[in-house]
Amino acid sequence: MNGAVGRLFGGGVRPVEIGHRIVREMGDSRSVGVKGQPVVANEFDVALAEDDHARFAEIRDSLIRELCDAAREHAREEGWRFMGPVQVTITSSPGMRSGQINVTARMKEGDGATGVLHLSDGQQVVLGAYRLTLGRLATCTVSFDDTNVSREHAEIRPDGNGYLLIDMASTNGTSVNGELITQRRLADGDVVSLGATSRFEFRAG
Repeated sequence: MNGAVGRLFGGGVRPVEIGHRIVREMGDSRSVGVKGQPVVANEFDVALAEDDHARFAEIRDSLIRELCDAAREHAREEGWRFMGPVQVTITSSPGMRSGQINVTARMKEGDGATGVLHLSDGQQVVLGAYRLTLGRLATCTVSFDDTNVSREHAEIRPDGNGYLLIDMASTNGTSVNGELITQRRLADGDVVSLGATSRFEFRAG
């Protein structure tokens, strides 16, 4: 929470405090997935006092984006995974006092296969019900001008309610969050690297 949103308010509830509460709820919700990986909550309902809620009204969308990004970043650092896209809602509660924060967290799978690739140059590639290829060739769905990337480096294909990333015997390998893979079901917030220099982030939902 180091963005502009976090510097707007000096009194009452601060965005960084909401971020800390979400991170704490993630840790408290930690469980073990079917493949032995740690999984944590991905949906968070944040309740604030009416006056605190009103103070955030004009920057609500930016605040939610920063909170989701903070949750994804912390999960990457800890090696945690999500079962679905990270979502945050912010509501007001008449019974709460100014300065109070109540966060309810839960795990929830994504509804259907939807996702977006956020490329390092700012472009976004929306995934759908089709196979997507990644590589140096101009004929690939997403092409990279990078000699570390193989001509046909990897592919992403729909897999039930999500997407599967598959390395296509590339020269320099494909990694997810720093771990080399041959294939991996993508989770919200995963950072994918093709070779050593080209990377992008997957966001579900």
